[in-house]
Amino acid sequence: MATERTLAIVKPDAVARNLVGEILRRAESAGLRIAAARFLHLTKVEAEGFYAVHRERPFFSDLTDYMCSGPVMVVAFEGDGAIATWRGLMGATDPAKAEPGTIRKDLGVNVEQNSTHGSDAPETAQTEIGYFFTALDQVARN
Repeated sequence: MATERTLAIVKPDAVARNLVGEILRRAESAGLRIAAARFLHLTKVEAEGFYAVHRERPFFSDLTDYMCSGPVMVVAFEGDGAIATWRGLMGATDPAKAEPGTIRKDLGVNVEQNSTHGSDAPETAQTEIGYFFTALDQVARN
C-alpha cells in the first residue's frame, strides 16, 4: 500500500465526552501517524464551507449546526493505506450498524453524533486537509 494522508475530525460529541485521546490512541495503534492537528471551534460559515458538497441534502442544516455546537479536533493522519485504515477504524456512519470494536460502534451516540469524520478518497482527503491545514502546518513523518 502507498503512504497517503486522510483527514479525521473528532466531532463535538466525542470532544465533550473527553474521547480525543482514546480516538487518537486507536489511530496510532493501527499504525497511523499524526501529520498535523488542530483543536478549534468551527463557525457556522466554516462548517457550511467544509460540508458544501452536502448543501442540497436535507440533513445539511442539522449537520452544520451540530459541527459548530462545540470544539472539534481536526487531524491529518498519514500512513500506508491511511484512508482505508481510518475508515475501517471508524466503522459505519450509523453506530447501530457499525461492527463491534469500531470507534463509531464503541463511542458513537447516533448517526449524527457518531464521534468521527474521515475522508473517503485521496482527492477528498487532499481537499479536506487543505481546508484546515497549510503546507507549513503539516509534518512529513514517513
